[in-house]
Amino acid sequence: MAIAFYFLISTLPVYIVEVLKTSKSEAGLILSFYTIAALIIRPIAGYYVDSLGRKNIYLLSLLAFSLLFNMYIVATTISIMLLLRFIHGLAWGITSTSGSTVVVDIIPVARRGEGIGVFGLSMTIAMALGPVIGLEISKGNNFNSMFITGSALSLAGLSLALITHYPVYSPVKVKFQWKNLIDKRSVPISINQLFITISYGGLLSFIAIYGKEVGINNPGLFFMVYAAGIAVSRVISGKIFDRYGPKAIISSGIILLIIGFPILAYFRSYSGFLVSAAILGLGNGVVYPNFQAMINNVVEPQRRGAGNSTLFTAFDMGIGFGMIFNGFLADHLGLSNAYMISAVINILSLIYFLIYVVKHYYRYRIIN
Repeated sequence: MAIAFYFLISTLPVYIVEVLKTSKSEAGLILSFYTIAALIIRPIAGYYVDSLGRKNIYLLSLLAFSLLFNMYIVATTISIMLLLRFIHGLAWGITSTSGSTVVVDIIPVARRGEGIGVFGLSMTIAMALGPVIGLEISKGNNFNSMFITGSALSLAGLSLALITHYPVYSPVKVKFQWKNLIDKRSVPISINQLFITISYGGLLSFIAIYGKEVGINNPGLFFMVYAAGIAVSRVISGKIFDRYGPKAIISSGIILLIIGFPILAYFRSYSGFLVSAAILGLGNGVVYPNFQAMINNVVEPQRRGAGNSTLFTAFDMGIGFGMIFNGFLADHLGLSNAYMISAVINILSLIYFLIYVVKHYYRYRIIN
């Protein structure tokens, strides 16, 4: 599933700009519809995952996510692309929320940080393979083959999901109210993730275009090195989180992001491109899974769907805004300056984490 997801992350910006003939700002808007849709649906998905159960919601949403890839073949206008991106985003929002909640149900409490980090490797491996394969298949504007391949890979993922053993879960009937869609204890941690994800959205959405601007013939290598950095940090950082808590490990991750973006912005060379990919990968590999572990340590089991959807909503909000914001900055200031502004945003994120989020975590931490 995630390999297919990263097909679109790397190739769709190029398809929109070069085939549909849009500006970078328009491309950012189209790309953001995906995350806006996921942002809208996640709280509702989290509620139903808690109140109806995990398995059926996960399988049905994954089926829809898989089949929708084929619709990109007929999305030849901006308006159709906007609509398709929105519907596809709805399917992705439900799939990722329900799937991640199932995983937290499986992982032993004492190894939650490590387990979430290991599970995150599925996205990391996909981040390494997806962009490279997607860019290779779509060479010579062969985008239709890439869309069909994405659908086939997602359906392969669905076949594995069908034979997965799902933990027994007894749904908790809670009245549908707007206040039940968001978990309050998860909000401060999710806001921290939102700020960091603004820079992440701009990074992944425009890095292929930026690579071409600075003369990198194969921008897909960025994703491979970036994913390698994430893989290394996720394997190590989860164990550190379980043993020592979040303060030192997450702070170090954010500091790596603060260092990586200026390298990307001003060392406009092959080596600078790849060094920044490694540093940014290490940083993001630390931050996201450990924020998720923090949230699942402050919510009750029957609120895990709401807690995870709160985090994912913030994640999608950050990516959606990051796509629009960085697209605007790219048109008016250039992508180099956009990435420098990303470093400043991460500085603010680190301050917020140290001043407020760490205290909030230890105030509400529970063992469940």
